[in-house]
Amino acid sequence: GAFLIQGVNLRIRGDCNDYVGKGMCGGSIVAVPPEGSTFEPHENVIAGNTCLYGATGGSVYLNGRVGERFGVRNAGCQAVIEGSGDHLGEYMTNGVIVAIGQIGRNVGAGMSGGLLYVYDPDDSLRLHDDNKENAFRIRAPAAESHLHTLLEEHVEQTNSPRAKAILNNWAQALGHFWLVAPISEQESDKVRLPEEARVADPPTPLVASSALRNLLLKLSAVARRSEERRVGKECRSRW
Repeated sequence: GAFLIQGVNLRIRGDCNDYVGKGMCGGSIVAVPPEGSTFEPHENVIAGNTCLYGATGGSVYLNGRVGERFGVRNAGCQAVIEGSGDHLGEYMTNGVIVAIGQIGRNVGAGMSGGLLYVYDPDDSLRLHDDNKENAFRIRAPAAESHLHTLLEEHVEQTNSPRAKAILNNWAQALGHFWLVAPISEQESDKVRLPEEARVADPPTPLVASSALRNLLLKLSAVARRSEERRVGKECRSRW
């Protein structure tokens, strides 16, 4: 599925290697376990590392776990997975990823855009210190509708037992989701309730300390004297 384009839809029975969906700009990729499988999909790996690297569009539905760095530099693809290794959503700039299984550490590292929905029934999500303030519980109707629609599509495409169980117990399950949204997304209707929309804070004036103020005055005086000497020399050279 690397460099997949609009109108091309791939469906795989069985597991995939690394770089699934690398650079894809459209189309869809669906991966499901082989028929007759008896294992739990959300406890087993179905795709490798660095999937969706640099993807700009399309959709991906994987009925199982993925390796590390899923969605690295994702710039517009939407995906539903059932767990991942470390560094989920690393350097994302756009798009959306839903993870409904256990994930690793360092979620959303360097993420500047897009959204991550993370199902965390065990309260085990651990974010890097720089990203802790970018995780929110889902309260906005737009986010709830968005997530619900993505999970319904995941069930439609993969018949996922995990996603079915979440949808069948939606009122309770919703409270176990986190929405990881960088600053660029935090004024959107998926993060903030309408009544919480805030007016931009006025700029805070810079109040210099007395020591800094004195230093600035001295530098200004030096610059002024230097300019006076330059002008004087220029005048004398003309005469």
